[in-house]
Amino acid sequence: MCDDTHDIGRRALFVTGSAAALTLGSVSFSSAATGPAPGSRESRTVRGTLPTGSPDFVYVPVAVPPGVRELRVAYAYDRPPVPAGTPGNALDIGVFDERGTELGGEGFRGWSGGARTEFFLRADEATPGYVAGPVREGTWHLALGPYTVAPQGLTYEITVTLTYGEPGAAVPPVYPPERAAGRGRAWYRGDCHLHSWYSDGRRTPAEIGALARAAGLDFLNTSEHNTHAGHGAWAEVAGDDLLVLLGEEITTRTGHVLAVGTDPGTFVDWRYRARDNRFGRFARRIRRAGGLVVPAHPHATCIGCGWRFGFGEADAVEVWNGPYTPDDEVALADWDAMLAAGAREGRRDWIPAMGSSDAHRDPDVVGLPQTVVWARDLTREAVQEGIGSGRSYVAESRHVTLAFSATGGRGGHAGIGERLEVDRDAPVTVRLEVTGAPRCTVRLVTDQGVLLTSGPLPGSGEGVVEWRTTPAYAAYVRAEVRHEATAPPLPGALAAFTNPVFLGR
Repeated sequence: MCDDTHDIGRRALFVTGSAAALTLGSVSFSSAATGPAPGSRESRTVRGTLPTGSPDFVYVPVAVPPGVRELRVAYAYDRPPVPAGTPGNALDIGVFDERGTELGGEGFRGWSGGARTEFFLRADEATPGYVAGPVREGTWHLALGPYTVAPQGLTYEITVTLTYGEPGAAVPPVYPPERAAGRGRAWYRGDCHLHSWYSDGRRTPAEIGALARAAGLDFLNTSEHNTHAGHGAWAEVAGDDLLVLLGEEITTRTGHVLAVGTDPGTFVDWRYRARDNRFGRFARRIRRAGGLVVPAHPHATCIGCGWRFGFGEADAVEVWNGPYTPDDEVALADWDAMLAAGAREGRRDWIPAMGSSDAHRDPDVVGLPQTVVWARDLTREAVQEGIGSGRSYVAESRHVTLAFSATGGRGGHAGIGERLEVDRDAPVTVRLEVTGAPRCTVRLVTDQGVLLTSGPLPGSGEGVVEWRTTPAYAAYVRAEVRHEATAPPLPGALAAFTNPVFLGR
């Protein structure tokens, strides 16, 4: 084993097409002339220290000779004590192959963030989160992501081990079908934000599939952090009763976004910030691959989680993420403010809301919450169409169901996400039917704010609320079902909410 210490003073600063990054001295191994025996191994260990204010990504070049069967990497870093309120050390890791580290390029071979301390890859197999394939000759790059750095700096140690020999036989991936049996035109329940052990989750795809079925879900979307490597692991999870969409959670340093229902094998790069003006390019990448662009938990308080890119590229927005918390309340209010602004300006375009569990491990609940979508069938295309058009509501569990609509004029009728085309002074009746929400309060919200509060519902959880208005008085109406308030005058946590019904021509 050979050791090396990175001299940060000799580092080379370069630009990857977005944020500045560091490239360090290369790690070298035997050349072809030395002829390492099949099955033999070589290791190199490098050490270094990153100061506070380091770039988002630090690349360690690895010169890979020919004849390598497997590349294996292990790493560790120090975690010194820090003052209260000061972030400590957190170092993510991934790898790019000989095709390079260009933003949006073809060199990506895997990312585990901070979820693993080691990984391997070869032609026939790879650590979850990494893409199996041959270890070809050339300069590879380990990608270090100093997520946060303590005031003392971040000292790391990386050991790279190469195993020589003939590559194994590649195993072609098998992807889940784009259609499940379904019930024709119906309401379908889904969870579009989930993590398995293919990123930083602790559950297998099979375990998630079982939990999804137990939660009454009809579809789910895979959303591993910054990797598509798990797309081929879901075929056996899917079935006539469960549609599996493939996607990714792109976790930039200025917000996270879900790619919902992309083509199998689609990778979307995450190495940019809002100030780099690169997000539009990758939003288009998601759409070209047949996916929806959905900013996730836009007001989450974790470092780098809050959404800073604006909503001009969004097809929907994740307003409710996991158990209902104050940042979800802020996201709901922000979304409603966007609806109201659109109504004032007379715009017909709007951004639908959705909710997902973001479940990683026990005790995270798959399907809390779940987006309930009106779709013409249980297919990838139909579900995406329902989400993108806002024909959906969000519920905390399979037990909560809503039926929400507006009627008026000569038999006119509009459901969630639709528009009731009547004159501005025409009388309109709004009707909400609720089941599965005992002792909850119903609120009807318009562009003027909350205009009706009703309840609480009886212990059976069932109830009907009707309200009469006109388009002149309410440009849209949406419904909220809330639990009892624990800190009045603040409202209680959501049990369910709908996308709006729009009123008027």
